Amino acid sequence: MHAPHRDPLHRPLRRLRLVPLMLACCGLLAALAGRAAPSVERPADAAHESPESIISRLGLQQMPTPVRERRDWRAPRKIVLLAFDPAATAARRSELASAVPGARLVLAHNVAEAISVVGDADVLIGFNPQICDARIIAAAHQLRWILSLAAGVENCMAVPAVHLRHLLLTNMRAVDSAVIGEHAIALALALAHGLEVFAVDTEHAEWSRQHAARTPMQALEGKTLLVVGLGGIGTEVAKRAAGLGMKVTATRPGAGPTPPFVSYVGQPSELLALARSADVIVSCVPLTRETTGMYDARFFGVLKPTALFINVARGASVVTDALVKALNEGRLAGAGLDVVDPEPLPPAHPLWRAPHVLITPHISSRSDLPGEARWILARENLRRYAAGERLFSVVDLQRGY
Repeated sequence: MHAPHRDPLHRPLRRLRLVPLMLACCGLLAALAGRAAPSVERPADAAHESPESIISRLGLQQMPTPVRERRDWRAPRKIVLLAFDPAATAARRSELASAVPGARLVLAHNVAEAISVVGDADVLIGFNPQICDARIIAAAHQLRWILSLAAGVENCMAVPAVHLRHLLLTNMRAVDSAVIGEHAIALALALAHGLEVFAVDTEHAEWSRQHAARTPMQALEGKTLLVVGLGGIGTEVAKRAAGLGMKVTATRPGAGPTPPFVSYVGQPSELLALARSADVIVSCVPLTRETTGMYDARFFGVLKPTALFINVARGASVVTDALVKALNEGRLAGAGLDVVDPEPLPPAHPLWRAPHVLITPHISSRSDLPGEARWILARENLRRYAAGERLFSVVDLQRGY
């Protein structure tokens, strides 16, 4: 006998094989729509794009003063590269080393190896979370600079020694913003058109008019999308939403220019007021003390019952129990989540069984693009550091991003 057929509106989605394909199609649609908004064209051969072109395209900012004015600066003598993907990272060794010919570049393939070689290193390069393992930082007695190959650096912010020693920290702000922006819009489109339900039916070869009749469907054109955190990722989300004919509002701390495709930019304190009138809310904020748990019961309590919540930033910004409750009580139309809390999400967690949820396993930055910009920028910042010049994408240790 066949197992009872569960209602797709309440079926767990973790085993869906078709969702990635549907999301990819939605992402393509979003990317095409986004061309209606101003953008900078990506070169066909990214491997040969100049650092200046990448810096301009991504809108990267320099530190206000040359790095040589830091009290602990010196031309690097030893650099440690955490090669946790040996095949991919080791291939970059020579190109990074060519930026600092006077320094020795050493590969470390795991935490234990990094601890054993980092003692006299000036620079530490790698991906999160390993790059800021507290044991590595403690062993790096001469460390001056942490070059993160990712954008999120909350792991580094959690290490007291990073603050106490006033270590220089740079990240890859905006490098993956475009593809993450596409993923956010793909999740919104999928939920708006009920694909989380029909993907289940497709997997079970079921043509169900009953499910179709019960599945809410929304048009996004003319609706309001709120970007929470109008940084690199948030700007790419806003650009694509505008291309779909949506009105875009946003929050962002401090002052700054308002893109032509955003109708209003408010302060973080205006979040609840802006969320009340939003049809889609996309979280793009970094994880800091201020943003941890910011999407709580009060936040979900002010949303329209037809609103969609999308998170492509950090799972810990959401109070997961409050999100599950809002979904189960029908006070939220759907949630598209590339990040969750806890992560990975345990199989028995109630979020899997909440209605109208699409979950992807923290992969919104992945694409078929080769990722050359990341390595070109790393090499350029290494060159600048060795020359004592101004670096790009320096993290403010007080703000956490």
